[in-house]
Amino acid sequence: MFGAALGVLCALSFGLPDVAEAKAKPAAHKSVKKKNGVKKKAVAKKAAAKAPAVIAVDPAWPKLAPAGLVDPATEARITEIMSQMTLEEKVGQTIQADINFIKPEELKTYPLGSILAGGNSSPGQNERATPDQWLKLADDYWRAAAERPTKAPIPLLFGIDAVHGHSNLVGATIFPHNVGLGATHNPDLIEKIGEATAAEMAAAGVDWTFAPTVAVARDKRWGRAYESYSENPADVAAYAGKMVEGLQGVGGGRDGIKPGHIMSTAKHFLGDGGTMDGKDQGDAEMSEADLARIHGAGYPPAIEAGALSVMISFSSWNGQKMAGNKRLITGALKQRMHFDGFTITDWDAHRQLESCAKDDCPEAMNAGVDMFMAPDSWKPMYENTLADVKAGTIPMSRLDDAVRRILRAKIKGGLFTLGAPLDRPLSGKWDQLGSPEHRAIARQAVRESLVLIKNENHTLPLDPGARILVTGSGANDIGKQAGGWTITWQGTGNTRADFPHGQSIWEGIAEVTEKAGGVASWSENGVYKEKPDVAVVVIGEDPYAEFQGDRANLDYQTGDRTDLELIHKLKSQGIKVVTVFLSGRPLWTNPEINASDAFVEAWLPGTEGGGIADVIIGDLNKQPRYDFKGKLTFSWPKTANQGPLNVGTAGYDPLFPYGYGLTYKDIGDVPQLSEDSGLRDVAVVNVDTYFAAGRVKAPWQSAVMDSQGITMISGPSVESASGNVTQTTVDADKQEAGRSVVFKGNGIGAVAIFGAPVDLSRQTTGKMALEVRYRLDSTVSGPVMLTMGKDEKTYSSLDIGSNLKGQVGQWATLKVKLDCYEAAGLDVKQVGVPFSLSTTAPLSISYSEIKLASDEGDAVCPAK
Repeated sequence: MFGAALGVLCALSFGLPDVAEAKAKPAAHKSVKKKNGVKKKAVAKKAAAKAPAVIAVDPAWPKLAPAGLVDPATEARITEIMSQMTLEEKVGQTIQADINFIKPEELKTYPLGSILAGGNSSPGQNERATPDQWLKLADDYWRAAAERPTKAPIPLLFGIDAVHGHSNLVGATIFPHNVGLGATHNPDLIEKIGEATAAEMAAAGVDWTFAPTVAVARDKRWGRAYESYSENPADVAAYAGKMVEGLQGVGGGRDGIKPGHIMSTAKHFLGDGGTMDGKDQGDAEMSEADLARIHGAGYPPAIEAGALSVMISFSSWNGQKMAGNKRLITGALKQRMHFDGFTITDWDAHRQLESCAKDDCPEAMNAGVDMFMAPDSWKPMYENTLADVKAGTIPMSRLDDAVRRILRAKIKGGLFTLGAPLDRPLSGKWDQLGSPEHRAIARQAVRESLVLIKNENHTLPLDPGARILVTGSGANDIGKQAGGWTITWQGTGNTRADFPHGQSIWEGIAEVTEKAGGVASWSENGVYKEKPDVAVVVIGEDPYAEFQGDRANLDYQTGDRTDLELIHKLKSQGIKVVTVFLSGRPLWTNPEINASDAFVEAWLPGTEGGGIADVIIGDLNKQPRYDFKGKLTFSWPKTANQGPLNVGTAGYDPLFPYGYGLTYKDIGDVPQLSEDSGLRDVAVVNVDTYFAAGRVKAPWQSAVMDSQGITMISGPSVESASGNVTQTTVDADKQEAGRSVVFKGNGIGAVAIFGAPVDLSRQTTGKMALEVRYRLDSTVSGPVMLTMGKDEKTYSSLDIGSNLKGQVGQWATLKVKLDCYEAAGLDVKQVGVPFSLSTTAPLSISYSEIKLASDEGDAVCPAK
């Protein structure tokens, strides 16, 4: 291992100008892809011509009656519109572009049917844009599309991910994520949440949300597990239709959506919650009957409730990507379940079809996809799809069916009567955002979602007149309690100012205790002036979304249990501890449960932290004001490596079973739990965090090097072989949380983090970036190379010297796009050196965090 690392680091030379280059050649995958695509197209065309009118599917798929989306008047109107449309206009309806990659004026030329604002897309790439700016953005695109000369004017459709409230908008009500809503077992409450979300979106001029997620998460290592209501298909079935009715209005699909409601999307069709090892965009290996029974459970009620769209998953079923699965999209969804709305791919999901290119995929449309989400490739996608129809690769009948479905949804969605966003009667009604009524619904959802895991000696409810210390990383952080898909895609980088109507958990507790005459104090690190009677320790997962949230196991803090240390510190001082756990899934937390007097699973509660205070703090008579109602819809693991753990399956052996949840009437004692996690190798690969909290994260290692060789870093200070590079420990926010590196400039010098290669392809296509939090301790006097690589033969180096713009002595952050490294020749599927910083010039620089992060419009692409 050491020898291999030495060879890698010495041979790399980290892209320095005076070292012979050993760059990897960019893969020629595009031309190969196109070649394969041409071959596959001929086969697809021939197969399409012979395909039967009705596709036989497993009888496990329910045979549904029409949901009322099709009626004579609507169909006659569609026929009239289509008779006046050009071929170009028909194709345009099937293409959706992202606002970061299309300007309003381009819609005056290109007849696109839809736009979206993706996870990190916003007005002027400002995630904290005002509500008025969001409304004007919607209006600008709508009016530009309306200005294009045509005989068949068709309104533009604007979609956005509002997965737990209108979460892109500063000031909106952020509801608990689905993982918490499932625990409420209250379908009527979920309908109210849909109604409130729709009202806040309608005020911003948005027509359509990509929700609800009706995945059945069967492996909680999946990074989207918190978007699922339950591991039990019956629960998902109970909630799916209710959320559709809340968003669209009862009968909205049949009778037409009324102002104040919006179009919904059931997603992701299909099997995204059942992939092997919980891998996002992975493969679900199972029979068709199980696929229908388990992962298809949410679609019949969503369809019957009138859902106007269904999103097609990135994932595969038994090795076949869903975006090309005609048997399931056309056969099961459209024919067997009689879905008469339209289907749309997930973000560029079509590109994962082996026969397709990012900008050309007739196979997906022939399989039943009606609209391509082609965020940044919309223009060539439009041109190539047009060419495919002209060539007959996509039959005209298939295109007409897709356009009819899209127009049907636009008519039923009310787009032909609403007018431009700024002219709509409910637009700009900003009193809807974070309104008292919506906040009350959210607070109720928080209360009812809480699951009481342990309550030793009836520690809860707390006496409101007691001296209460509130502490922990999540105690006063609304961004952390809201989780991913909040303001930004990954939910990172948020501050208190981003939630003007919200309340942190600390603020909620302070409010209650102040009214009762008690004393509450807050300290992130458990420091206090006067000894408290009890400490409420709020800990849990930091925000993440999609593949960034995928985990190798379910251990909460593998090998670095800083939160457990905080609990032990308080307990050692004779203070009772109530742990409030924030997470998107059950995690192995046996040591934390053992150390706590009470343990509450709060999931990702959103902006209404006061809902937690409502339940854990009693009245002046020390009686509960609200009881615990939440019951687990996801089984709690007994060990960290249990993997899939689902009620009703063979060998079911959880720590806390599906349906578990104590109330105040129950004896809340929990026997001492085993603290053997079941993991035998604690150096579990993490692909996204390399240095944080003052240490290199396992399994990564670090070293300094110069022309004389490599020196491994194992302590607080180190000097390279010739003394050209030194690294020492410095404070950064917290004591000894950073490292200071001094390059003397006597030739080659570098500091690097390295390990076994990991696959960063999903992070690259997901527009992630390498983020370094740094502090210049001297001015930059020459090239500074930031390198990523596999080994001595494959690496890419970018000169970031001109991008290090932080003031000397001040901490700053630099993000470099991963796709810039890919463009420079890096094989992102094999990254063994995720970070190296090198220079031949004198330089003093410190770093405190090195990780992958979401590009929120703030990442750069330096020159090679």
